[in-house]
Amino acid sequence: MRMMRGFILLLATSVVPSIVLAQTYPTSKDPRSNLKPGRYDAGIAISNMKQVSHVKKPAAFDSAAGLKYINSDLAFGTHYVYQANFAGFTIWDITDPANPVMASATKCITSQGDPTIVGNLLFLSAEGAGNRNDCGDGGVQDPKDHMAGVRIFDVSNPKAPKLVKNVQTCKGSHTHTLVPSPKDPRTIYLYVSGQQAARPETELAGCNNGTDPSDPTNSLFQLDIIKVPLDHPEQAHVIPGARIFTGLDGEGECKQFCAPADPRRQAAMANRTAPDPEMPTGPRNCHDVTAYPEMNLLAASCSTHSIVVDISNPEKPVRLDALTDTNNFQGRHTAAFSNDGKKLIQTDEWGGGTGPMCQASSMIELGGNTVITLDAKKKQTQRAYFKLPSAQAAEENCVSHNGGIIPVPGRDLYVQGWYQGGVNIMDFTSADSAFEIGYFDRGSITPPRGADVPQPPVDPNVRGGGNAIGGSWGAYYWNGLIFSSELDRGMDILELTPSAQLSANEIAAAKLVRFDAYNPQSQPKMTWPPAFVVVRSYLDQLVRNSGLASARTAAISSALDIAEMKSGVARATALNALARDVDKDVAGAKDGARVRTMAGEIRRLAAASK
Repeated sequence: MRMMRGFILLLATSVVPSIVLAQTYPTSKDPRSNLKPGRYDAGIAISNMKQVSHVKKPAAFDSAAGLKYINSDLAFGTHYVYQANFAGFTIWDITDPANPVMASATKCITSQGDPTIVGNLLFLSAEGAGNRNDCGDGGVQDPKDHMAGVRIFDVSNPKAPKLVKNVQTCKGSHTHTLVPSPKDPRTIYLYVSGQQAARPETELAGCNNGTDPSDPTNSLFQLDIIKVPLDHPEQAHVIPGARIFTGLDGEGECKQFCAPADPRRQAAMANRTAPDPEMPTGPRNCHDVTAYPEMNLLAASCSTHSIVVDISNPEKPVRLDALTDTNNFQGRHTAAFSNDGKKLIQTDEWGGGTGPMCQASSMIELGGNTVITLDAKKKQTQRAYFKLPSAQAAEENCVSHNGGIIPVPGRDLYVQGWYQGGVNIMDFTSADSAFEIGYFDRGSITPPRGADVPQPPVDPNVRGGGNAIGGSWGAYYWNGLIFSSELDRGMDILELTPSAQLSANEIAAAKLVRFDAYNPQSQPKMTWPPAFVVVRSYLDQLVRNSGLASARTAAISSALDIAEMKSGVARATALNALARDVDKDVAGAKDGARVRTMAGEIRRLAAASK
């Protein structure tokens, strides 16, 4: 979350053009639009999923004062969820998801604490002026005590984590991303996104605020890279960074879907000094990068640019493409790949995460997601926009934030958090027409201001305008469940339920995909074992989109039922015969590609049945 950068992002807003293209807006006619407010007793709206459990923040972090104690992101390993907080982290034992048990709550001032788990090592991002090497509270009095970079904890005993090392970086670490070594399974790399200017040489040797992106001594125009030998994490160290910004220009003037003028920006522009004419206008940092190691790709969300990078050699990444658009994209925040690597999502954190950017007057083309397609050479083409379709209250900070892929075969589904907009699921199977298929939302933490009771004026310089900051930082699917990190209230565990838009077979097929560990910013390749529910998922999709004549889908369903009642060679024979019949359906089908894929899955199931 770009909490510390939200104001700066608003300053980057381009001037509204004289001709504004058609804009679209969220609806107020939605169950989520008028929910009862309250911290723990707010009204709830839920569709196509159910709430399995909710746990409150540990007492050590139970404060809504400013941003100091808010929950941030999640990482997952074995039967534990690692929930970061600006003031430390909590380890939850989810052996029973209906009753999560706190293993430990570790206090350590580490804003914002972006987490990664690898075996027994937990990595946390640290950025800002208040982090100390000893994790202590009270701020930094001596620069030599300042911690900005990545902390490494040993969590082999989840009840008693131990700090192993602080790896200092020049710009600190707002977020970081795991990139495994393709040659050595006991070595990993952390790509570090730092939002600060470089620290002074007197605080950390070798740091340099330069203006030349190609200068290897310049700390600004690069992603820092930390190399970690997993057997000796105390030897983790910074290596030459990823210089993926050289030669990039700025975003240019906004031409459509431009944010309205902001009075804070106008006041700041009037008082600011002239820009450095030698400073390049292109990006110098990224908010977040998402790796897809299986495909040697990395998608970088770098404010004005969406950048695709080849990471086949993690120590020498190569930029493949960089995209800007004529929409005044406020700040590319997080990326995700479709499972086949042919599509890319970029989220937009309009307002920095603390503002109410999902109101009825907040256009859908800002503060949401954009879907991008990648060609064979990884060149990007921007396609559809998608945003939470429900209008939220003025008391709710709401904008697009973190999420991950749901492993339904044959579809591209993305679950994500929208702060106090709650959690929702986007179907982006069609790059030109993304839509919502499920959600979970609460009413605002702060009640509306009374119309008849004198109220203090809203201070535009206070984050959230004086309203409580909360909601879902990120929502992720892991091993059959959806986990949402709630900034203020705690953690929610949700489960998908069948609906007209998501069948029981599709949900069952998704549950077949399991990972021992999951770090959302290092995206795993999802594969499905041969199974009847996988075949039936494709069949359900063909029924839903009328991709094959109803007489044929009914016949195929009956043949699958008969084959499932058989076993061994008899089952394989029946399935192979069915696959040959389905092959004949491809030519005349409206969705021939899906029919062909289903035939392949039937054959795969036949081979596994022998």
